[in-house]
Amino acid sequence: MSGPDRCAAPFPTLLLVPTGIGCQIGGFAGDALPSARLLAAASGCLITHPNVMNGAALYWSDPRIHYVEGYAIDRFMVGDWRLRSVRGHRIGLLLDAAIEPELRHRHLQVADACRASLGLEIGPVVTSDVSLGVHLELGESGISSGTLERPDALLRAGDQLKAAGATAIAVVTRFPEDPHSEALAAYRHGSGVDALAGAEAVISHLLVRHLQIPCAHAPALSPLPLEPELDPRAAAEELGYTFLACVLVGLSRAPTLLSAEASAHGSDLSVEHLGAVVVPADALGGEPVLACLEQNIPLITVANPSLLTVTAQALGLKSYAQLLPAASYAEAAGLVLALREGVSPASLQRPLSGLQELL
Repeated sequence: MSGPDRCAAPFPTLLLVPTGIGCQIGGFAGDALPSARLLAAASGCLITHPNVMNGAALYWSDPRIHYVEGYAIDRFMVGDWRLRSVRGHRIGLLLDAAIEPELRHRHLQVADACRASLGLEIGPVVTSDVSLGVHLELGESGISSGTLERPDALLRAGDQLKAAGATAIAVVTRFPEDPHSEALAAYRHGSGVDALAGAEAVISHLLVRHLQIPCAHAPALSPLPLEPELDPRAAAEELGYTFLACVLVGLSRAPTLLSAEASAHGSDLSVEHLGAVVVPADALGGEPVLACLEQNIPLITVANPSLLTVTAQALGLKSYAQLLPAASYAEAAGLVLALREGVSPASLQRPLSGLQELL
């Protein structure tokens, strides 16, 4: 098609909102989803991670959005792995032996609801042979992290599911809880950090690194008492007994993870196809951003405050020619659209400096 109705080809874009650092957008229960939807529309092809997409009982399915776990994004960005779209996955369900019988039944019922109402292929179900022993931690900076007492049991259960034919895994582990803690109250009121996020990332990273298939995590927790003054960004977590539904929907069409040496299809996505990376302006220290810099990919830094202060200035990146600051995700979407259409972002700024002649 030519003329004014021509649509530019998709412009693969990576959206990162690091987990557990208290981002004002994306630090709560799927509250970066509107930004992801906008960036998907602007780019035609958005790669992002479960932290962005998961809203407990809420999820937004969009064929332009690729749901990729954080460790897999790291491997994608350094060129080790490629992404291949699939029609659907057989999702194995991995349950922590520490989950109480009633709470276990709630999660199984969510899986059955997704089978009956959404047509997802779920199963088999495997329970770890011992309790996995999740521990939550907050660093001195307030960033959330966590540990697992029995990673061996997690990996054994993952091996069982993969051997039984699962092509993706949803894992549910029993998380410690303190419904009266100050940290939880702050989070529910919109001023704290998601204390669960760091431990969740540890669990999913372990499985994806070990199995090289899509994996995502949902914590098993008791329902919280009603909080009338709840921040809207945390409200999605109040809608049911589990956070599993969004994980199952996200995994249902998550791209297959392929080694760079595997036979390629024309539709596979690799880092060479990536047009831009969108990341909070204060959170630039991760492996994907460093890989972006090495490969001279446009880096769109968005004002999205968090507990981190790893800025372009702190990293000495002010001279990086492909650095594009944005005041909001709406502005970032405009920059992505400009790049997709071949419009120089510099031409949109004022004042517009004159050309420099080489001497």
